[in-house]
Order: sequence, then C-alpha cells, then structure tokens
Amino acid sequence: MSESVADPLWSAILAEAYEAAQAEPLLASFLHMTVLRHGTLDDVLAFHLSSKLASPVMDARALMELFCEALAADPLLGEAMRADIRACFDRDPACDSYATPLLYFKGFHAIQSQRITHWLWKNGRRTLALFLQNRISEVTGADIHPAARLGHGVMLDHGTGVVVGETAVIGNNVSILHGVTLGGSGKERGDRHPKIADGVMIGAGASILGNIRVGTCAKVGAGSVVLEDVPPHSTVAGVPARVVSQTDAGCTPALDMDQRV
Repeated sequence: MSESVADPLWSAILAEAYEAAQAEPLLASFLHMTVLRHGTLDDVLAFHLSSKLASPVMDARALMELFCEALAADPLLGEAMRADIRACFDRDPACDSYATPLLYFKGFHAIQSQRITHWLWKNGRRTLALFLQNRISEVTGADIHPAARLGHGVMLDHGTGVVVGETAVIGNNVSILHGVTLGGSGKERGDRHPKIADGVMIGAGASILGNIRVGTCAKVGAGSVVLEDVPPHSTVAGVPARVVSQTDAGCTPALDMDQRV
C-alpha cells in the first residue's frame, strides 16, 4: 500500500499541491521542492520547518536530520500535526485547503516546531531545545517554551505575539488567537503557568496569568486579563475577567469560533 493511500490527508495535500503548481507556474518549483518530491507528510514537515528555521549557526540539512529523527522516534508528533492541520481547515475560514496551514500559516509552524523542541526537552537535550525556541520566536513571532505541554487539534491563529510559559498545559482541540499570553504572575518558580482544558477558545490579546485552570469548553473574551480559575462551559471577559455568561453543555467554543461574549 502506498504512503498516500495509507494517509488520506497526505494524498489530499499532494493533489492540492499539484493543482496549485499547475495554476501558478511561478510557484511550481517551490511546491515541487517543498511537497511533491517527498514521500511522506512527515518528510514535508521536516523539510519545510528546517528551511524556515535555518540560520548561520545551524543549517537546513542539520535541522532536517534532527526533525526527521524526532518524527521517527515519536509517532505522536505526526498524529498531532495531522490533527492541527484539520483544526485549521475546519475552523479558519481563510484556510481553503489542507496544504495552506502546512505551507503558509506561521502559527501552525510555531506549534509543530515547539512539539519538536518539547521532544528534545523530554530527552535531556535542553540546550538545543532552548536554542531552537529562540530561533522559532524570531521566525514566527510566537514564543512557546519547550517544556510547555500541548495537546492535539490546536489552532494558533496567526500566532503573532503569542507567549506560552514553561509550565503551561494546553489541552486538545483548543483555539488561540494572536497576542495571547499564558504567563506567570510573579517571579516564583515551580508550577506557575495556566492549564487550558479541552475545547477552550482564547480571544485575541487575552492574558491568562498564574497557575490557574481554564475549564473545559470555556471561552476567554478578547483583551481579557484572567487571574482566577475559569469554570467549565463559561465565558469570561474584562479586566480583570469575570464570568459574563454560560455556554451550552454541548457547545465547544474552540470549534465554533464565535468570539462574541
């Protein structure tokens, strides 16, 4: 069984890239080099990220070997990447193909790069993880600590100005817009960053500070400053944030992307 048949998402991305190359000859070489000449979706991710993050200190070839090593060692990285692509396609009206986030969304690139730095962090390669964190923040505008734990189906919309601290945890199927901070509230050490449960949507410019929990399927309004726990299925807004409404038990704000409060 061919890789594209075994991986329907990869098959769809191949077809999209071929069609795009036919429609825009000026990008044909880019699409061939980045997508069409590769055998798997994991290979495409490793090549594309390494091309973007290369620097005079660490070239693209060394980075690609590193990224391929991580993806081969931990299949969950590839599974999470596929869930993140689907999240962008399902939730972002600007995303009209599966190839779009893979090729062009720097929020998606920041998430996938952080997953690899997290793999390095867990495997004791913390100096390299921190080096790459710095480079990722320079390239994508998102600064996510390698120790932060991310679930699958995470959409980082735009990604510019996003900061996620060392002990932060982000659950599954979470949507985060630009300018969001998951930070500490002082100079204390230890577990000091927010825990974001499944299905949460965090609006643009929101700051969630301290070792607090944002409950399942909660919504944080744009520009809010959250300093206390947020109950599940609730919407908070304001400075400081307060509960302003409740969401239906069957509602998942991260999937609905309704940012009204």
